[in-house]
Amino acid sequence: MNKQELIAQIQKKKSFLCIGLDVDLTKIPTYLLSEEDPIFEFNKQIIDATHHLAVAYKPNTAFYEAYGIKGWQSLEKTINYINSNYPEVFTIADAKRGDIGNTSTMYAKAFFEDLNFDSVTVAPYMGSDSVEPFLAFKNKTTILLALTSNKGGLDFQGLKTEKQEIYKEVLETALTWKNSENLMFVVGATKAEYFKDIRKIVPNHFLLVPGIGAQGGNFQDVCKYGLNKDCGLLINSSRGIIYAGKDENFAKKAQEEALKLQQEMAHILNENN
Repeated sequence: MNKQELIAQIQKKKSFLCIGLDVDLTKIPTYLLSEEDPIFEFNKQIIDATHHLAVAYKPNTAFYEAYGIKGWQSLEKTINYINSNYPEVFTIADAKRGDIGNTSTMYAKAFFEDLNFDSVTVAPYMGSDSVEPFLAFKNKTTILLALTSNKGGLDFQGLKTEKQEIYKEVLETALTWKNSENLMFVVGATKAEYFKDIRKIVPNHFLLVPGIGAQGGNFQDVCKYGLNKDCGLLINSSRGIIYAGKDENFAKKAQEEALKLQQEMAHILNENN
């Protein structure tokens, strides 16, 4: 999926909601544990209930890798289900990969070719030759960590060079890399006051924004400073949606929470036009 196709979905659904599929078997309804693949069954019901409200799904691969080969198979079934049934939805492998060039190429092949995700999150710390192998894939998006939502995010990202903070250096430098038009950037919602400066550096790129809801990010502030002419935001919510319900009605509860966010987004998009 390319950028224009994503923008078209945002306009059609009046939504820029991304739902994080971070499945913890200790938190899903217990009746699902008797299923052959409880992780996939949980995801399937969430996806079926929310696909008309969300423009993206983001499985964090750690929640699948933790269960070994069975977890990886659940991830594969999940992405295949989305691609087969809701191909208009943008898919994000939240894997935070990044290594020397030939290794990054293999990571990219794993997520872009074998699993057929639309995008993958990548760490910038090792520089251009660790990221450009991801950027080389046509109609695929590389989502670079810039300013993360976690408490320790500023330990390094916020340090100042002689010129400016490191996260700003990451943004500026990444724009010089080959195929940088295929980049998105992760910017945490808990750092909403930083969006104004970030938009001066990357006015036209999409930003993937975690941290709304359970992590305390302010939705209104993110939109105020982060929206651009194409919307330019994917707001992620994971726990606040997928664990809204605890029993057989969990998918309906997830739909209700997703609808609340989608309605807020529709209002903001209408105001922004």
